[in-house]
Amino acid sequence: MDTLTEAGKVEPNRMTRISIKTELPGPEARKVIEMDKKYLVTSTKSLPVVGKRGSGVFVEDVDGNVFLDFASGISVTNMGHVHPYITEKVQQQLKLLWHFAGTDYYYREQVDAAKLLTEVTPGKFDKKVFFSNSGTEANEASLKLAKIHRGRQQFIAFIGGFHGRTQGSLAFTASKSTQHKGLFPWMGGVTHVPFPNPYRNPFGIDGYESPDELTNRVLDYIETYVFKMQVPPEDIAAFLVEPIQGEGGYIVPPMNFHKKLKKLAEENGIITIMDEVQSGFGRTGKMFASEHFGVEPEIMSLAKSIASGIPMGASVVKADLDFPQQGLHSNTFGGNLLASVACVATIEAMKKERAVENAKIQGEYMKKRLNELKEKYPQIGDVRGIGLMLAIDFVKDQRTREPDAKLRDNVEMASYRNGLLLLSTGVSAIRLIPALNVNKIQVEMGIETLEKAIKQSL
Repeated sequence: MDTLTEAGKVEPNRMTRISIKTELPGPEARKVIEMDKKYLVTSTKSLPVVGKRGSGVFVEDVDGNVFLDFASGISVTNMGHVHPYITEKVQQQLKLLWHFAGTDYYYREQVDAAKLLTEVTPGKFDKKVFFSNSGTEANEASLKLAKIHRGRQQFIAFIGGFHGRTQGSLAFTASKSTQHKGLFPWMGGVTHVPFPNPYRNPFGIDGYESPDELTNRVLDYIETYVFKMQVPPEDIAAFLVEPIQGEGGYIVPPMNFHKKLKKLAEENGIITIMDEVQSGFGRTGKMFASEHFGVEPEIMSLAKSIASGIPMGASVVKADLDFPQQGLHSNTFGGNLLASVACVATIEAMKKERAVENAKIQGEYMKKRLNELKEKYPQIGDVRGIGLMLAIDFVKDQRTREPDAKLRDNVEMASYRNGLLLLSTGVSAIRLIPALNVNKIQVEMGIETLEKAIKQSL
């Protein structure tokens, strides 16, 4: 059933299929891209798409081309583009009040959003929320809280992790060396250890066949090579870890890893900070990815899909980890009225449309279809992920698992030229992250377009 129909409001000209009318990029798109190069500082750009409007899992560009969006604004528009219920709630707030400095004054909308987040996040303990504007800001706040409450200044992060690009969170990011180029020094006191990547890891272990061995190797590395040789555990404030690595390649660790890591942390008085910026809010078929692993972290960093595209980040913390006094941390726009309303409306829409359950169902079907492609094309070395947080990894040889980033990039571009928007991740993978309310017909449309792109790229 169409989710927008369930919401009771269907656009009269709603997009329902891929439609490429011009060469890509089209003439109007090229104009915008040239102006972007002239006026905007160089940043990260993946594809020459210039969006104009969106509806559900489709996006129309400035030349009238319609794309099937399996990128979701990097897992931001989890309820699709311009969701009618969320749009209506934000429009209502726009007529009332836009900004009222939630750092210094009070308003109900921020409290409502915080209360709802404490209810939907894992952990039966009392919680509090600090609002910010992005994932990197959420991590900055989370790190400050850990330092203050443990009285310790050092941290452990994981190779392949991505936690943002500000000078503090950049110290934890370890997915691409480009992100650090020319920016030293960043915040000190961070030691990186291997993440238990079942497909490629420095131990030479096939983590799919021997998950327990892989988990134990990583934990042994921490206890032997970090605790005993580099940083004593009593100096470590927290582990900062993604339950499933995002920019590192959509890496799903062995299912016992996070529980054992949490146990190690508790034994040494170390806080666990889970970065659920990309994996949260239903993306994996549970509200938060950490739930798959049976872990309740003391602190969670959230952002991206939290407000369906209106900038917002949040640190959800165990209540006794609250800042001990005013002024230790603050910002101007965190938890602003529009973002707070969008946050509540997003979660309400997810519940109303059973989006998390749909992510599980459609994710299982999509993964099955991707594995079928793997059987047909030896250039696909791995299919991984949970729910609608999925990736395929391109290789030169399935046996050696040597990555093929060039083929990956060619497939990403060919998909775009056929009307499917995808994003690369990790060394040689492409992620598939449609909106959680995607239906089976749209999933099949995406897989067929992807296969066409693979054929064209070989």
